[in-house]
Amino acid sequence: MWFAGPARLVPEAGRPSAHRLGFHLEPGMRVGLFGGSFNPAHEGHAHVAETALHRLNLDKVIWLVSPQNPLKSSRETRPLAERMDEARRWARGSSMIVSDAETRLGSQYTIDTLRVLKARFPGVKFVWVMGADSLATFHRWRGWTQIMREVPVAVISRPWAALKARTSPAARRFAFARRPASAAATIADADVPAWVYLTGPLNFASSTALRARQTKG
Repeated sequence: MWFAGPARLVPEAGRPSAHRLGFHLEPGMRVGLFGGSFNPAHEGHAHVAETALHRLNLDKVIWLVSPQNPLKSSRETRPLAERMDEARRWARGSSMIVSDAETRLGSQYTIDTLRVLKARFPGVKFVWVMGADSLATFHRWRGWTQIMREVPVAVISRPWAALKARTSPAARRFAFARRPASAAATIADADVPAWVYLTGPLNFASSTALRARQTKG
């Protein structure tokens, strides 16, 4: 889901599970797509999702729990079922959906996931949601420039990542497309490329720190 360079669309034909994504969306809905390993999910993830839900004026936020982060060893990644259960603990409320859509679609890269979901749900206004720590390394994702031109993007501030995020290759490359925070509520309607950086109260939880504590325990 994260490798740099151009990406090919993964066909969904021939994969029965691709026809049952576990959620239904109506045309006109404003939906945030929040992808990640969630290894494990924590309150910082909830902070990002809830901030996006309210400040972007979204109807739903879908937590896309990835099968495997290509930039990390599979030995570090918990089984998908465990990560899904952990995400459900934090994705509270009817506006939050936890999904294994990427596994069902056989999609390894975000760009593929976006294109399939846009084709599957025409008329839905998708926004890609990520923490500032992800923006700092966004240029390493496969098809990252294509992602910026596929859907609007919302970046939520995260501790220790603000400077790296705002000076990252992606932020510099698409500086012309950045919208002011005051436009956050209408970013889903914006013509792409368009992205917004939202600051606010910071949550210091991280998956890395949680795994370290669990290992020591």
